[in-house]
Amino acid sequence: MKILANDGISKSGVALLEENGFTIITTKVAQNQLANFINEEKIEGLLVRSATQVSQELIEACPSLQLIGRGGVGMDNIDVAFAIDKGLHVINTPEASSNSVAELVFAHLFGMVRFLHISNRDMPLEGDTRFNELKKAFSQGTELRGKTIGIIGFGSIGKEVAKIAIGLGMKVIAADTEIEEATIELSFFNQQKMQFSLKTQPLELLLKEADFITLHIPAQESYTLTATEFSQMKKGVGIINTARGGVLNEVDLINAIESGKVQFAGLDVFESEPTPEIQLLMNPEVSLSPHIGAATKEAQDRIGIELATQIIRLFKK
Repeated sequence: MKILANDGISKSGVALLEENGFTIITTKVAQNQLANFINEEKIEGLLVRSATQVSQELIEACPSLQLIGRGGVGMDNIDVAFAIDKGLHVINTPEASSNSVAELVFAHLFGMVRFLHISNRDMPLEGDTRFNELKKAFSQGTELRGKTIGIIGFGSIGKEVAKIAIGLGMKVIAADTEIEEATIELSFFNQQKMQFSLKTQPLELLLKEADFITLHIPAQESYTLTATEFSQMKKGVGIINTARGGVLNEVDLINAIESGKVQFAGLDVFESEPTPEIQLLMNPEVSLSPHIGAATKEAQDRIGIELATQIIRLFKK
C-alpha cells in the first residue's frame, strides 16, 4: 500500500509502516496539485494534519484512495461523512497530542499571570534604561494556586488540562454538551495514582465563577464566546484558546480586553490563519503562539506511531 504523508509524519511512524511493508512518501504536495499527484502515483492512503484540505472534490477525483488519516484531533479539514459514504477508512489520533496542548495552555497562563508576555517584549528594548520602572510595572503578578479554571470542552485535552490544574492546587469547573461526568487520574513519579471524579457544570456557571477560561472544543458553526458571554465573566478574567480559530469572536475579545473585562488572552489559533489580525498581534495583553499546541517531539512520535498502528491493523492481514 502506498501512502502519502502530505503534512509529514514522525520517523518512528515511517519506520513502523515500512517494517510492515507499506510505502511512505513524505513529499509535500501543493493543494492544487494534490489530486494529480495522488492519481499519478496511485496513492491509496493520505495522511494529513491541519494544513491539507481533504474535500469532497478531492476525494471524488482520487478513486485510488482507501484511507484518510488525520494526525491530531480535529477533523474539520476533512469531509469525513462523504469519505465514509464512499467506503474510505477515516482515522485520527484524538489523544496523542492531548498532553502537549494542555502544557501549552499553562505555558500561556504562567506567562500571563507574571506578565512575561509583555516583559519579554519590553526588556530587550528598555531593560537597560528602565529596569526599575519595568520591575515595578510587572511586580503585581498573581499565582495560579487557589484560582478557578473553567474548561469548555471536557474531552481528552480538557481532561489533561484538569490534571495539571489539580496538581497546581486550582479549582476546576468543566462544561461540556455531551459529557456529564469524568474521572481524572493523576499518575505520579513513584507509581502512585490518585483519582478525582468531576461532574460538568452549565456554561453559565463556568463563565460566572472562573478566573481563567480555556477552550477545548472542535470547530463550531457559530461562536461559543461572544460579547454576551464575556459580559457574564468576572472582571479581570484570562482567556486561553488552543482549540480552533472561530470558537471565540476575536473582535469581541479585543473589545473586552480594552474595556478591562478580560485582563489578558493567550491565543494559539486564529480565525484568519495563517494571517492573524494585526489587532491581535499588536495587543500587549495577548500572549501569542503560531498554532503549535500539538507540536512537540513527543506528541509527533505518538501521533506517527498511533497512525501507523491503526493502518497496520486495518490493512495488514
